[in-house]
Amino acid sequence: MRANRRLAQLWLDALATELGAAAGTIATYTDDLTCYLGWLEDQQLGFDEVTLERVRDYIAHLDQRGYAGSTIARRITVVRGLHRFLIAEELGSRDPTATMTTMKRPRKLPFVLSVDETEALLETAHALAADPSVGLYRQAGYARRAALFETLYASGMRISEALSLPSDAARPGTRMLLVRGKGDKQRLVPLHNRAIAAIAQWQSLAAAYSRGPPSPWLFHSVRNGTKALTRQAALLEIKEAAVAAGLSNPDRVSPHVLRHAFATHMHSGGTDLRVLQELLGHAGIETTQIYTHLDTSRLHQMVRDLHPLNEELEERT
Repeated sequence: MRANRRLAQLWLDALATELGAAAGTIATYTDDLTCYLGWLEDQQLGFDEVTLERVRDYIAHLDQRGYAGSTIARRITVVRGLHRFLIAEELGSRDPTATMTTMKRPRKLPFVLSVDETEALLETAHALAADPSVGLYRQAGYARRAALFETLYASGMRISEALSLPSDAARPGTRMLLVRGKGDKQRLVPLHNRAIAAIAQWQSLAAAYSRGPPSPWLFHSVRNGTKALTRQAALLEIKEAAVAAGLSNPDRVSPHVLRHAFATHMHSGGTDLRVLQELLGHAGIETTQIYTHLDTSRLHQMVRDLHPLNEELEERT
C-alpha cells in the first residue's frame, strides 16, 4: 500500500509547510496515521476503497485495543483531516467521513497544585539554590531549577517554550518575555520580581562556573552551555523537588502542572478568561474554559470540607 503512505506524507508535508503545524503536532499525527495505515494494510484497502462503515470498523478496532476515548477521538480527527485533504487536492474520489458526526472527547480535568503546594515547591527549590556549601556546580544547577520553576509559574508558558528561550530573552530590566509558541506564534508573557531575581541568580552562578563561551540558551546544561536543558531533565528535577517539598502526589507533578497552577490560580484571582487565553497562547477560548471547570470543582470541594453544616447534612443522609 505504497500509494496510501505517499498520499499520507503529502498531507503531513502540507500541515508543516502551509499551515505551520508544530513539530510536536506533526509527530503525534504521524503516529496516528501510522496506526490508520497499518489497519488499512491489514484490510487491504486503498483510500478510495474506504467507506463510512469501514471507518466505523476502524473505530471499533481502536476501542478493542483499549485506547482511551480521547486518543480515539484524536485519531478519528486525523482520519477526517486526511480524507478532506485528499478531496481538496483532487487526490481522492470520496470522503468516507463526510457524513460522520464528530466524536466528543471526554473532558478530563488536569491535576493542579494548590497555592500552598506551589509555594512549598518553589521555596524548596530556592532553599537549595541559596546553599553555597553544596559547591558551585550543584548550586548553579539548583539555581537553574528555581529559575525555571519560577518562570513557568510566573508566565504559564509551556515547558517546550521555556527551554527554547534564548539567553538574551531575560536581559537586566526585562519584565516581559517574548515566547514562540505553537504554530510559531509569538506572544508576550510577564515576569514578577521573584522570577526575575531567580533568573539573575542562575545566570550569575552559571557564568561563575562556566569555562566556555556564553550559552545561546536561557536554561542550559551547567557543564556544557552549548546544550539546552532537556525536557527529561526538567521532569526529573521537578519530581525530585516535589518529593523534597513533601507534596502528597509527587508522581503527578510535572513542569506542565505549573502551567495549570498558573492558569487556575490566576482565574481564581479574577483574571478575565480572554486575558488568560492570550497569556497561555491558546488558539481558541474553548481550551482555556477548562479552568472554569477546575474552579467549580474546587468550590464544590471547599463546600464539602469547610461548610459548617456539612457534618450535619452527612449525618442526615
